[in-house]
Amino acid sequence: MRTRLLPLLIVLMAGVLLALGFPLAASLAASEQQRVVVDRLDDAARFAALAQFVGESSAGTDERRATLGGELASYHDVYGIRAGIFYRDNRAMAAAPEDWVVPYEGEGRRAFNEALLGRRSHDPPQVWPWHPDARLTIASPVVRDGDVVAVVVTDSPTGQLRSRILRGWLLIFAGEAAAMLLAVGAAFRLTGWVLRPVRVLDAVTHDIATGRMNSRVAATGGPPELRRLARSFNEMADNVEDALEQQRAFVADASHQLRNPLAALLLRIELLALELPEGNEEIASVRTEGKRLAQVLDDLLDLALAEHAAAELRLTDVGALTAERVASWRPVAEDKGVTLTGECGAVTAWADPVALSSALDAVIDNALKFTPAGEEVTVTVVPDPSTVAVVVADRGPGLTEEELGRVGDRFWRSGRHQNVKGSGLGLSIARVLLAAGGGGVTFAPNEPHGLRVTVTVPRRAPAEGDTL
Repeated sequence: MRTRLLPLLIVLMAGVLLALGFPLAASLAASEQQRVVVDRLDDAARFAALAQFVGESSAGTDERRATLGGELASYHDVYGIRAGIFYRDNRAMAAAPEDWVVPYEGEGRRAFNEALLGRRSHDPPQVWPWHPDARLTIASPVVRDGDVVAVVVTDSPTGQLRSRILRGWLLIFAGEAAAMLLAVGAAFRLTGWVLRPVRVLDAVTHDIATGRMNSRVAATGGPPELRRLARSFNEMADNVEDALEQQRAFVADASHQLRNPLAALLLRIELLALELPEGNEEIASVRTEGKRLAQVLDDLLDLALAEHAAAELRLTDVGALTAERVASWRPVAEDKGVTLTGECGAVTAWADPVALSSALDAVIDNALKFTPAGEEVTVTVVPDPSTVAVVVADRGPGLTEEELGRVGDRFWRSGRHQNVKGSGLGLSIARVLLAAGGGGVTFAPNEPHGLRVTVTVPRRAPAEGDTL
């Protein structure tokens, strides 16, 4: 979820920073240019004040024009800015450089014409760093006796202005980059704070789904809504665990209470059989059903105990334990005429040895029940980096796709195999025993016919429960 939430937050924060950065960059460029324009206007006003005393033909005019020309020349030499004072008919009163004339078009002509109307020129277009040939042209009128007699024009290069704008933009970019890094760090911490309770809740939900009913969420962190969700989840888990505990207690108590009356009933059946002719079919049928009921009660009690008992996980040699169970079941297989083989290399995993032994007994017993004489049942230990699998493959009739979806359900038996002895609880007990230790059992067809049952246990040590 973080991989989806974090990019969204980053995009939103980047959008906010860009929305602030672009106007700030434009404002900085306008501010820098306005400062240059104000300086040029001050310079133009000073030259206009000097030009007011220069007439076209009067005593001292040449001396004053020479002084004005010297000022303009010094100004051009020091700042590299072209400047000139031009009469209304475009003739130069003084200019630096001396051959500079008023442009006949463009921004310079527009500024000159505005100054002829008695007002200073409007602000020139904004200069950007990617305009290497841009120049700033400023014009200011020279007024004598209320009339505009000439115009002061300055034409400035923009290299320094563009450099200052670019430096300012680099500072803004650096600031926004730093702010973006801080925002990403804050977003990472925020998403971690928000999603950590969700991850823990997901882990605890998985634990409960796999049989570890005592898992709970410690609601001590995260947003208030998720803390309330964690408390509600714990209450729900407590209620579910209580209901399951009551169900297990009822099954265990019922199985236990029924065993004594059933044992007495079977004893009376045996006594009754002594009074009847040997080989009586009714007595034999009643005896068989009674033993079957006793087996069902025993399996129910085993299932209730398996669901209630906690797994005692330890590092177990799965290969050696599997070889031991194969050896124990080999006489049963030989009596049926079935070949039972095992490939059990040494490999360790974390499992409850008693629970794993019981699960393997149930799976091997089931395979031998349905494998006809002359066929083979193979037991293979297959390790991989995360689990160890024990694969029990038989050559029996197998199951259909629909039956594979139901195998392992309590009391379920295929309609084609109702004549085979069993209660339908063996594989259910195996599944419960394995789930308590983080393992599992799966079912698949074994080509060309038969069933392949895979028992898995984890190779890694169980981790401590997550808390908020």
